[in-house]
Amino acid sequence: MRQIDKIIVHCSATPAGRPVTAAQIDDWHRARGFRMIGYHYVVGLDGSVTVGRPESEMGAHCLGENLHSIGVCYIGGLDKESLQPADTRTPAQREALRHLIAELRLRYPGATVHGHREFAAKACPCFDVNDGTI
Repeated sequence: MRQIDKIIVHCSATPAGRPVTAAQIDDWHRARGFRMIGYHYVVGLDGSVTVGRPESEMGAHCLGENLHSIGVCYIGGLDKESLQPADTRTPAQREALRHLIAELRLRYPGATVHGHREFAAKACPCFDVNDGTI
């Protein structure tokens, strides 16, 4: 079994309000040469949580951190008009992320929560995961 010590939050880098499914992300990732979606979970605009890659499998979401992390992606992350990075989480997404992260932390005691931007030169997930909003 993999030793999980990080939960890494991502955004889909899509405009606010644009519905995107885990199946679409799977297509995007396969087009980039992945064998399947790289995230373990995807949080939809309505707060639905879809399983992507099984937790038992190493993710493909954060270079250098995949072996010992779980990847969670919420749909959005870009302002609808300017297409600049923005915290576009809907109230349902905020609640679903809080619940999912709490659940994962129970399953992986000691795991710390991070934004993808802590490991890459990106704005992703377009909010500070350590500001108390998760």
